[in-house]
Amino acid sequence: MNRITGFPLLFALCWVPCLPAASESALREAFTRQTGEIRLPPGTTVLTKPLEVRSDARDLVIIGTSTTVLRASAKFTGRALIHIQGGTRLALRDFTMEGNRTGSAETIGIAPSNQPFHRYYMNNGIVAEGVTELVIESVAMRQVTNFPILVSHSRDVRLRRIRLTDCGSLNSKGRNNTSGGILLEEGTKNFEVTNCKLLRVRGNGIWTHSLYTSPRNEDGRIAENDIQYSARDAIQVGHATRVRVLSNTGRFIGYPSAEVDVENEGWPVAIDTAGNVDQSSYALNVFEELNGKCIDLDGFHHGEIRRNRCVNSKPAAQYPYGHYGIVMNNSNPDMESENITIIDNELEGMKFGGIFVIGTGHRIEKNRMRYLNTAGCPEAQGKIACIYDVQQPDLLQSGIYLGLYVDPKRRSPAMNNTIIDNLIMGHGMKTRCLIFAPGLSPESTQASRNICLEPPATPPKR
Repeated sequence: MNRITGFPLLFALCWVPCLPAASESALREAFTRQTGEIRLPPGTTVLTKPLEVRSDARDLVIIGTSTTVLRASAKFTGRALIHIQGGTRLALRDFTMEGNRTGSAETIGIAPSNQPFHRYYMNNGIVAEGVTELVIESVAMRQVTNFPILVSHSRDVRLRRIRLTDCGSLNSKGRNNTSGGILLEEGTKNFEVTNCKLLRVRGNGIWTHSLYTSPRNEDGRIAENDIQYSARDAIQVGHATRVRVLSNTGRFIGYPSAEVDVENEGWPVAIDTAGNVDQSSYALNVFEELNGKCIDLDGFHHGEIRRNRCVNSKPAAQYPYGHYGIVMNNSNPDMESENITIIDNELEGMKFGGIFVIGTGHRIEKNRMRYLNTAGCPEAQGKIACIYDVQQPDLLQSGIYLGLYVDPKRRSPAMNNTIIDNLIMGHGMKTRCLIFAPGLSPESTQASRNICLEPPATPPKR
């Protein structure tokens, strides 16, 4: 038997009598059991403080019904509606959670860089710490104040068929503070997040994160999820190794614009990267209507970006935080932008350029970029800011730009890269499809068989 996906047959028996009424005290009594099965009652149970699962829990299943609702009262205080403080072989399934976000006036900023998220944010849905073999599946969550699901320093985690709606809080300026989605942090290993649907999460949809001093997250799969309306990132791989982001979809990333975290430069991205990330792949993902970037590779190295598609269909003015399609960066001091394969991707309607390149050893091949530079730079200068860096003035108007750096303190000139067989079409692309930063020599890059075209007078109707 697969110990991750199944439990012994004896768990089919109801070890705790099924509760006849929605009583917080009765449910709290049921949670004193640390093995077997806890059956959540039908109907709504209003909670004033967390239901606790202790660290000595073993082989425990918490299961509800189609009508089971765990609701946070207006006076709820605590880490989460369900707080799991450890344990082995735990499963939660088939119930609904409701937070008290609507009635809460709380504002909170992003967790400081030296503090794990599970210790900083209160009023979450499910928080699991230090669990081995955790399954959460077929759970719906709505109006959760901060994080619906937050898993920290755990291993063998499976999150399936989660439904999140209208979750996350704001900071004092009314911007998102990263909360609202599914977070795996602090060296969580061997995890999967699959077949989940997220609607109107204020911060990141599905993501990993660890402190700089903590172990990286390892061996993950984020696949076949759908994220719609997020004011930050749909998916972020942060401080991780061997993570696959596959066949996810999403629309309206970076919306509502008023909740984008401008002050902290939390620019929205369909698939974002942070920290030190290697041996990972982003493939077969499709996103539409991006008020930001398609893919950000800040910290990404020795990995693959293959067969992803990002499409914007509206004029540039409709994307106030619109950006490049794919962007490399090297903010983390433990990595350099090296050996990235970017192949067979489609970028359409990007506000500025297609691919921004720094570093070495990259292979950029058979990508199709259409209707780039909808902002119309540099001719639109004055109506729109077409200069990002005066030392690299051509950056925003190029199809593929081979740059010197993102941060001048960490120079990483684009050299010894291969750029072949790409279609680059858009405003000014016939002459500006492949541009080298000042001081870089075209002889330092193998570039051939790239097709550079101006678009038709008007884009085709879709």
